[in-house]
Amino acid sequence: MIPELNTDNKVVGTKQVKRALLNDKAKTVYLAEDADSKIKNEITTMAEEKQVPIVYVESMEKLGKSCKIDVNAATAALLK
Repeated sequence: MIPELNTDNKVVGTKQVKRALLNDKAKTVYLAEDADSKIKNEITTMAEEKQVPIVYVESMEKLGKSCKIDVNAATAALLK
């Protein structure tokens, strides 16, 4: 479990994380190591461009559970 993600001030899912990055609202991005390589490349590039730190999580299952959702999650972000 990732205690930082036990907050309401987050978004979960690739689409929402991309939106948060585009709007400069993401403080930290969490990325599952077993996520699809296309998603990993997209999110990594966007986060690096916006200078947002990336925390890698070992699996989508672990990231989903840390976000308190019942499904796997490829990405999540804490908001500013």
